Amino acid sequence: MKHIPLFLYQWFIFAPIFVLATIVTALSVILGCAVANRNFWAYAPPRYWSKITCRLALCRVKVKGVENISSEQSYVFTPNHQSYFDIFLIYGYLPKNIKWVQKQELRKIPFVGKASEIAGHVFVDQSSLKSRKESIAKAQKQLREEPGASMVIFPEGARSYTGKLGKFKRGAFLIAEQLSLPVVPITINGICEVLRRGTWNLNPGTMELIIHKPLSVESKTDEEIVKIASQAQAVVESALWEKYKNRE
Repeated sequence: MKHIPLFLYQWFIFAPIFVLATIVTALSVILGCAVANRNFWAYAPPRYWSKITCRLALCRVKVKGVENISSEQSYVFTPNHQSYFDIFLIYGYLPKNIKWVQKQELRKIPFVGKASEIAGHVFVDQSSLKSRKESIAKAQKQLREEPGASMVIFPEGARSYTGKLGKFKRGAFLIAEQLSLPVVPITINGICEVLRRGTWNLNPGTMELIIHKPLSVESKTDEEIVKIASQAQAVVESALWEKYKNRE
């Protein structure tokens, strides 16, 4: 790497390998889920794909707080959203079988959209209340079919331009309440620099994933859920690197 300019490495080594690995992973999920153990094939290939992507991007990964979650319990994870690369860090290094709650538009991505559908990820159409209710029903169905699986929802709703935290919307917490699952805040650091929003230029660095203690939302009122969303936001921000913290 010392003798190869980063620009050339990104577009002539990283990009071709990443595209090939993505296609192979998507096909593995599609075919594996069709003929074998769906729990394994929906989760294992994407996890290895994500780890390969992080290493291929020449990034160092730190994970903290794994002791805060149980292998037997399902959760709704609520991480901050710094970059598209969040997906690879979470998929690769969060030690849980996870289902993503993701935008409907992602279904259109070749190979990936179909693999995500078969793997049981939940596409959310925000255009109507009926669509959101259908999404919750699908999430409940997926978790019943795969005991131990968890959901991942970005409560900010969009990636940050600066790495600073946006306001947590209550949707993720309402879903957790309706699924009767604890919420686990996750803090992500460093990815804003690795792949900043608005650019496709990689900048290898350190990525950090911090898993916090679960918060209960069971049998909470709407007002209480709003308070828990604010609490989760505060927990996530408490572990952000200083340059990402909001200062008034």
